[in-house]
Amino acid sequence: MCGITGEFRFDGQTPERALIERMTARLARRGPDASGTYFDGPLAFGHRRLAIIDLSPLSNQPMVDDQLGLALVFNGTIYNYPELRIELHAKGYQFFSDGDTEVILKAYAEWGEACAEHLHGAFAFAIWDRKAQSLFLARDRLGIKPLYYSQDKQCVRFASTTQALLAAGGVDTHIDAVALHHQFTLHAVVPAPRTILKGIRKVAPATSLTIDPRGTVTPRCYWNLRAQRPATPLSEPEWIEAIHASLKAAVKKRLVIADVKVGVLLSGGLDSSLLVALLAEQDVPDLLTFSVGFEDQPEERGHEFEYSDLVAEHFGTRHHQFHIANSEVLKRLPEAVDNMAEPMVSQDAVAFYLLAEQVSKSVKVVQSGQGADEIFGGYYWYGLMQEDTAGTPLDRFRRHYFDRDHDEYLQTVMPAYHGMDYTAQTVNTYLNAPEADTFLDQVLRMDATMLITDDPVKRVDNMTMAWGLEARVPFLDHELVELAAQMPPELKLQSGGKHVLKRIARGLVPDRVIDRSKGYFPMPALKHVRGDFFNFMQDILNSQACRERGLYQRAYVEKLLAAPERYHTRIQGSKLWHLALLEYWLQRNVDSNT
Repeated sequence: MCGITGEFRFDGQTPERALIERMTARLARRGPDASGTYFDGPLAFGHRRLAIIDLSPLSNQPMVDDQLGLALVFNGTIYNYPELRIELHAKGYQFFSDGDTEVILKAYAEWGEACAEHLHGAFAFAIWDRKAQSLFLARDRLGIKPLYYSQDKQCVRFASTTQALLAAGGVDTHIDAVALHHQFTLHAVVPAPRTILKGIRKVAPATSLTIDPRGTVTPRCYWNLRAQRPATPLSEPEWIEAIHASLKAAVKKRLVIADVKVGVLLSGGLDSSLLVALLAEQDVPDLLTFSVGFEDQPEERGHEFEYSDLVAEHFGTRHHQFHIANSEVLKRLPEAVDNMAEPMVSQDAVAFYLLAEQVSKSVKVVQSGQGADEIFGGYYWYGLMQEDTAGTPLDRFRRHYFDRDHDEYLQTVMPAYHGMDYTAQTVNTYLNAPEADTFLDQVLRMDATMLITDDPVKRVDNMTMAWGLEARVPFLDHELVELAAQMPPELKLQSGGKHVLKRIARGLVPDRVIDRSKGYFPMPALKHVRGDFFNFMQDILNSQACRERGLYQRAYVEKLLAAPERYHTRIQGSKLWHLALLEYWLQRNVDSNT
């Protein structure tokens, strides 16, 4: 895992070395082990390396293959690179390194823009084709690795974070009105290609972009998720067996493909506990697990140590438990916001940031349970949507998920940002795409291919990579996701959700963990806002910068400030925190660069 950046000019000029170095420097925390730059006419690359596979300098980047006329910068891990290496060697390609990076170069030489289809893993990369004078960008199927870009008539720039693009200057930092609607309706999920800033876009998951010397961008979607029953129906035991085998394979490949020790982020929930069980099954020596907890609030506990401790003891892991005071959370919150490539309102973002700081002292790679709820139907609102049969698929979804209906959104922001119900249009398009058998198939597919990308997946990448820590997510192995998408949704929703995972876990994981009520990564002080946290948000929303920005209607702000604990979203987020976080992110990341 690394940080990548670059510039491709169309105006006859050459990239400025100081600009590339400035962009690359902003990615230093993602790649603390090595850095490099590459310049060739209109093209420049920058790279910061987190060394995980082939720790030698031979796999440093940018990687150049003069014989093929190609140069590459890459962020991620290719789990099937040993098999691809054998296949490409049989086709006559010679290798000078032992890692996965060089395999991408050879794959592009062999298959061109179709190379991404051959890669299994989490990746974002850029390839400079010297002969064609073209730039090729690609992102993995489920958007696990980020890839942002900005473009004008003179050039295109790309980077792993928006902060690196902002450091280059020249970015249109006006608010994108469509993205703003998504920000406040889908709890900060802004689907690709948009971001909250007009001048920054992101490559969509499962998509590549080919950019020619004139600046023409040609996108290509190379993968789609089908949510339809298989031609030959499977019984419940057959589904359980198939999912178990696929999940074991996903966990194993994320363990084997590393030349460093791997740990597990153990929340105490079913998903991370099952990962520990599957790793223990494979006799992983000295398995390290890590848990974090926070102060309780009257309405909610701030940790799940009773379950994580139980799992750690059951499997004999070398367990690390961290308890963080609210005062420390508030003190460190600015750092977390500085490392958000986009504004994130989920209360556990800062939790992951503070946990990753501690974990990075022991390991470079962790496995994490993100994606299990979305892929296997674990959230309570899926059942509510299924039971609510009135109206269109959009109606059934929005009643149980949207943070604000359109009328409330219009009360939230100033008239300059008013417009159509953009989020409803976007969600309706996703839900009604072909190749989904039922309403819940539509919802779960949208979760897997859009919602999860720009909420938990992005959050985990940003907060762990801020400490040079690679988080691997076995539940988002694309082959496992494809298999699970074919499963009848009713089978997923049994047992209160994640029925198949609970059946797999029975006998492996302590029953108390399986049978407990579903928990969430707790950070109660950002949900039940009072005391110092309230004062912090009040100061942000009453600041001169906020008032001069002219983004929020003051009457709405005053209403939330007068009774913050009265105003929660349908899935129990703080509406006050939503407003404060966006404003604070703009102050920390945009205002400081203008």
